[in-house]
Amino acid sequence: MSRAFPKRPQLRLEAEQYGRLRLQILERDGWRCQQCGRRDQLQIHHLVRRSQLGADCEENLIVLCSSCHRSLHLKGT
Repeated sequence: MSRAFPKRPQLRLEAEQYGRLRLQILERDGWRCQQCGRRDQLQIHHLVRRSQLGADCEENLIVLCSSCHRSLHLKGT
């Protein structure tokens, strides 16, 4: 008989905490897209998606421009 194990809880921050973390990530990554170096239309990308229990933490976030972010998600990575 197989046992169902509960998923580990997601680490999702409140909006205010996430806003502070977002600024930290932008500063850490030099306010540049980590793929193409662009400095505008910057977004925060989760390396492990939230839907796959990716946490809102420094180790799981990078800065991407909107074009690179969209391309990455279209590729399914």
